[in-house]
Amino acid sequence: MLFSLAVAVAAGVPTYPRLSAKFYRWQAQRQAAAAIAPLSPTLREGDLIFHTSLSGQSQAIQLATRSPYSHCGLLYKTNGEWQVFEAVQPVKLTPLNRWVARGQGQHFVVKRLHDAATALTPTALVHLKAAGQPMLGHDYDLAFNWSDKQIYCSELIWKVYDRGLHRQLGQLQHLRDFDLSHPAVRAKLRERYGNQLPLSEPVISPASIFNSTKLITVVCR
Repeated sequence: MLFSLAVAVAAGVPTYPRLSAKFYRWQAQRQAAAAIAPLSPTLREGDLIFHTSLSGQSQAIQLATRSPYSHCGLLYKTNGEWQVFEAVQPVKLTPLNRWVARGQGQHFVVKRLHDAATALTPTALVHLKAAGQPMLGHDYDLAFNWSDKQIYCSELIWKVYDRGLHRQLGQLQHLRDFDLSHPAVRAKLRERYGNQLPLSEPVISPASIFNSTKLITVVCR
């Protein structure tokens, strides 16, 4: 069917929007897979990966944190395939090519503990994965609350590393510490909280983890 759809698109024949979207997602995932293949030997389990999400809240996160990176996850290898442990809806493992294809321009950055060679032993990775297992399947946290009932992306990374390896990546902040002045940020806050902003709620942002001095950059594509 994909071949027929490709021919129809190339020929300018009108197609159903749903089928067209499916075709373009498939195409983007193939492109991402081709880009990732030569990088695979560079990656290690436990690496952190960041990109600019195309979600409805991405712009507000970028503005509030003053960073282009609005989404992040953890790299694991399952049956020889790279996957991203991420908090979306729900918390799950996503094939790396699909994850990359979802990002703006398929750009992504991979970071790693600066002492990963000694810190991320096979036993440590078992602990890391065990720390995240209870959160698998949890709903995404649209309100960015600091509980395990629902989880957002950078919260997942922070808690997995904290509980699995006793490493705290990035600086915990409060909602009031972010730049809440932009209209797009204010609109998203009103949508989520109304007039009752939880300004004292502990928050960990993708930007804070990205800028952690405990991490080094191993891939920037």
